[in-house]
Amino acid sequence: MKKFLAVALTVFMATALSLPVQAAELIVATDTNFPPFEFKDPETGKHTGFDIEIWDAIAKKIGAEYKLQPMAFKGIVPGLQAKQLDAGIAGMSITEERKKTIDFSDGYYDSGLLLLVPAGSQVKGIEDLGDKVVATKQGTTSEKYLKENAKFKDLKLFPNDNAMFMELMTGGTDAVMFDKPVIENFVSKRGKDSVKVVGPLYEGQPYGIGFPKGSDLVEKVNAALKTLKEDGTYAAIYQKWFGVAPK
Repeated sequence: MKKFLAVALTVFMATALSLPVQAAELIVATDTNFPPFEFKDPETGKHTGFDIEIWDAIAKKIGAEYKLQPMAFKGIVPGLQAKQLDAGIAGMSITEERKKTIDFSDGYYDSGLLLLVPAGSQVKGIEDLGDKVVATKQGTTSEKYLKENAKFKDLKLFPNDNAMFMELMTGGTDAVMFDKPVIENFVSKRGKDSVKVVGPLYEGQPYGIGFPKGSDLVEKVNAALKTLKEDGTYAAIYQKWFGVAPK
């Protein structure tokens, strides 16, 4: 009887191991508000944007089911580091500091930082911020860049883009530094004729998709990104959200 049970158990284990494993639903973090990369569509109540569509196309290529987890940007890297998240796509610059704690995909968007001031401001670049109040988004590369490279009267940190732009428009701050696509989007729409960009493109860096250290998703996602760029899918999504073809 014992021999029979042992044989039966061996057959059962071999059969179980040969069956396909049902892939778990990936938890993918994204920022709550970072247009045009990710934001909540007021009509549908769902998150959309360049990042969202890029990730969805990647997920289809690698055959992954996923759930979006909108959250404050500053919590994404710690969430990946703690392996509470499977991936994070949120206009996240690939930096040497972040690479110490998480892994990144290949870059999927080239960005940098721009300085935004009121239309009548005399500020021409970060060298003119010594007696000014500057605002940016908390936990971002722009916060780090300002603290390491600029002198200012005060630095105001906000949890989202809308708050820092509102502060600039209402006179609560003299300048805003943030990511190039978000600044340009604001200038062309809500800030049109009221604000202007000054100085060069600061700290040019690519955006990458973040993963916990050692994630086997990195290689799969990089292969999918390569395919999306080759088959024209990436270019179509880029054109939709930025109005120009990718360079």
